[in-house]
Amino acid sequence: MKHTQLSAYELVRKQDVSDLQSVGYLFRHKKTGARVLLLENDDENKVFTIGFRTPPEDSTGLPHILEHSVLCGSKKFPAKDPFVELVKGSLNTFLNAMTYPDKTLYPIASCNDKDFQNLMHVYMDAVFYPNIYERDEIFRQEGWSYKLDEKESDLEYNGVVYNEMKGAFSSPEGVLDRVILNTLFPDTSYRNESGGDPDVIPELTYEQFLNFHKKYYHPSNSYIYLYGDMDMEEKLNWLDQEYLSKFDYLAIDSEIRFQKPFEQMKEVEMAYSITSSESEEDNTYLSYNKVIGTSLDEKLYLAFQILDYALLSAPGAPLKKALVDAGIGKDIMGSYDNGIYQPIFSIIAKNANLEQKEAFIQVVEDTLKEIVKNGMDQKALEAGINYHEFRYREADFGNFPKGLMYGLQMFDSWLYDDEKPFIHVEELKTFAFLKEQIGSGYFEELIQKYILDNPHGAIVVIKPEKGRTARLDKELAERLQEYKKSLSEAEVEKIVADTKELIAYQEEPSTKEELEAIPVLEIEDISKEIAPIYNEELHLADTLVVHHDVETNGISYLSLMFDLSDVPEEQLPYVGILQSVIGMIDTNNYAYGELFNEINMSTGGIGTSLEVYPNVTKVSEKEFKAAFEVKTKALYDKLPVAFQMIRELLMESKFEDEKRLEEILALLKSRLQMKFQSSGHMTAVLRAMSYRSPMSQFKDLTNGIAFYEKVCQIADHFEEEKAALITNLKKLSEQIFRADNMIISCTSRKEGLEELEKLIRELKNGIYQGTADHTPCILHCEKKNEGFQTASKVQYVARTGNFMEEGLDYTGALQILKVILSYDYLWQNIRVKGGAYGCMSNFNRIGDGYFVSYRDPNLEKTNEVYEGITEYLRNFDVDDRDMKKYIIGTISNMDVPMTPATKGERSMNLYMNHVSKEMIEQERKEVLDAKVSDIRALADIVEAVLKAGDLCVVGSEEKIEAQKELFMEIKNLA
Repeated sequence: MKHTQLSAYELVRKQDVSDLQSVGYLFRHKKTGARVLLLENDDENKVFTIGFRTPPEDSTGLPHILEHSVLCGSKKFPAKDPFVELVKGSLNTFLNAMTYPDKTLYPIASCNDKDFQNLMHVYMDAVFYPNIYERDEIFRQEGWSYKLDEKESDLEYNGVVYNEMKGAFSSPEGVLDRVILNTLFPDTSYRNESGGDPDVIPELTYEQFLNFHKKYYHPSNSYIYLYGDMDMEEKLNWLDQEYLSKFDYLAIDSEIRFQKPFEQMKEVEMAYSITSSESEEDNTYLSYNKVIGTSLDEKLYLAFQILDYALLSAPGAPLKKALVDAGIGKDIMGSYDNGIYQPIFSIIAKNANLEQKEAFIQVVEDTLKEIVKNGMDQKALEAGINYHEFRYREADFGNFPKGLMYGLQMFDSWLYDDEKPFIHVEELKTFAFLKEQIGSGYFEELIQKYILDNPHGAIVVIKPEKGRTARLDKELAERLQEYKKSLSEAEVEKIVADTKELIAYQEEPSTKEELEAIPVLEIEDISKEIAPIYNEELHLADTLVVHHDVETNGISYLSLMFDLSDVPEEQLPYVGILQSVIGMIDTNNYAYGELFNEINMSTGGIGTSLEVYPNVTKVSEKEFKAAFEVKTKALYDKLPVAFQMIRELLMESKFEDEKRLEEILALLKSRLQMKFQSSGHMTAVLRAMSYRSPMSQFKDLTNGIAFYEKVCQIADHFEEEKAALITNLKKLSEQIFRADNMIISCTSRKEGLEELEKLIRELKNGIYQGTADHTPCILHCEKKNEGFQTASKVQYVARTGNFMEEGLDYTGALQILKVILSYDYLWQNIRVKGGAYGCMSNFNRIGDGYFVSYRDPNLEKTNEVYEGITEYLRNFDVDDRDMKKYIIGTISNMDVPMTPATKGERSMNLYMNHVSKEMIEQERKEVLDAKVSDIRALADIVEAVLKAGDLCVVGSEEKIEAQKELFMEIKNLA
């Protein structure tokens, strides 16, 4: 890069970042002092981020509300929701904004040069010239406002962030995380909640909101990051000429202050809500938290990730085992939060009791003293280092662009020291250093210094309170009504007028001119070609191996797939338990903790999952395949170890270990509860779809609410249930893990196959033989329309059905419909007007369709919005430009850049689902050729989905009770 021609910038440092095959440049913008960081390489998935240090001054959620609001129109792009317009009509591979405790980031990514420039342009204009100064409705919509539809109505609060944080504050884990952070840093901005405390958000004024933007959203407080294969010089000149040069330097004090260490540990107790029918026993969270140096120490930053693995996170880790053995908590969790200036190491016992607090502290400290005295398990340290180094070298972040994740990691140091952006992305030398320290006393010294001898810590206890949500909601309603009574008639009329004015603003569409200011690609910019499919059928050791020949940097990704077709319906929950037990229980040759370390010392890990594959050529028969999958990834020369360990897991597990089984069930119950809280929308969708779909019924019985109910039954009556449990686990292992019941998916280069036939033969000889009786499993579906009550303050409202049952066919245009609904009809009605945090829909090749809301203050109103979709589609009418946007946005969802592992997974999914290359090509053609008339025709499909009348809601106890006529059954989900 010819940085000599960048007269507007001063080069602070050029650095060879060889670990990432990149060259790094650190610049300072001369006029404003803006910090600019480049990672130049050959990655076509380019990333741009602009971020600001935004220390919160209180808990009104100002940084979070501003993050939402600046994306609601700007000077050059005045449309009300340019963010949504970009999602509709861009080929982005990432487009979002995020609020952290001390920073706000606006990242975008795209493989298309023109698209990348467009996204950059809209985001730069949004952060520096937002419409928030002209339209206070943006603040009232995204932040908070009084809602009063009529003079006689009850006064309420509404707002997207307000409702989002009501949902976030409903989660006990979320409450715990916040109290830990706020308690450990009482003299810095970390004492405040950057996302917003729902009790405090309504204290925020419009003037404070604007002043925060004026203060912090300035180039002098900005961090700009560019990554990938692009003309960096051109981008930097554009940034200067279009934006940075328009500002002068401004001295901004946004420094993240250092919290002076405590002289002694603090103790804090806080309540969280459970439903009126939940037990307070075994429902307290005990946590032991210490502040660990600063994130500017790269060795400490990584060393404590290794310690988290070795002490807490790995199965059988000593702290976890000591607490479980002492009967303190049933789910022991560790966390090391190094995304803040002073990282926090936490030890958490979930499902404990308040009276165990002293014993909890004693066990933690005694166990750590013992480890320091006798030395750490060296294999655990080796395994932890290999586990993290394997992932670092592999650089597989799933659907997230690599450049995005590297950027986020660089902010972990760059935000606190302008000179140190690269220390956390150059990790190989730190890994080498840590390997050398094993056995030297280094890790033991870290435990002594930063945990045992460190007074800068806190014991934080989160205890249950029955009906807390209902009590607080009632108190809030009473306060609001008292406030309303104190107002004059004119003041009440003003709130009614403001409410109507906000609705009018929300309903008024952006003008054609405003929308056309947002740049759009052309259909010609899109490839008509589908992504390659890599499937070759091989027969190795008389076993079907589907090989996916892609470059993997010497890693083999393997999935051993055992057919579950013969497992009877009543046994399926036990299959879900089996999947959770394998790898978490002793085997004949290893304690389970030793086994886990043995696996991670030599491989990238071994995991298990249950997967389902519908046969798209036999939809009317509702045929699908279910598989128990054992997955591993390893360098080619480590495959023998991987196969040896897989056999150990499948054949040597000691299912008769009653104590360990009871511990696993308690842990499983806890993790399912956490999943229902964090993914209530998908929980509701799966349950509703199980009313008529055998495949969804299978998933519900093995990983959904039906599974949870069975796990609770066994865990709560373990003495009576344990004999049947052990018998079923052994019987299912013999039935499933048979040599003739396995096919294999392998992603690697051809040379990765060289030893595979021998390894497969050895494995087959070492696992169960015999054949199955081939009695197909019959699944029984039943419509239940349930409301599941939780302690949450928000709802997840799902409507599902199947359009093929009404004789309608799948078409690629349904993929466009997802974009239209998610970012137009549902977005406008459920998020913008309704105040929910999110809304989504889906339609697939076997006819299943759903609509669902996320962190939604409403229930019945949302269901009414769903009912209006058919009419909306019958009257659907947009111009060619808008139609083109919807098509481009759809292709963006279809053309996600893939890692080697995901290329193999996608190919195998298509193989198992019987989806041919021709079907995908046809779907793509139907998307690219779609017209308005094709979208209107989808009204019949939506009508068919809604006609099923299948409804499931996960939500607040009070809201579900108030609207009980919508349900056939109301249950407690706890």
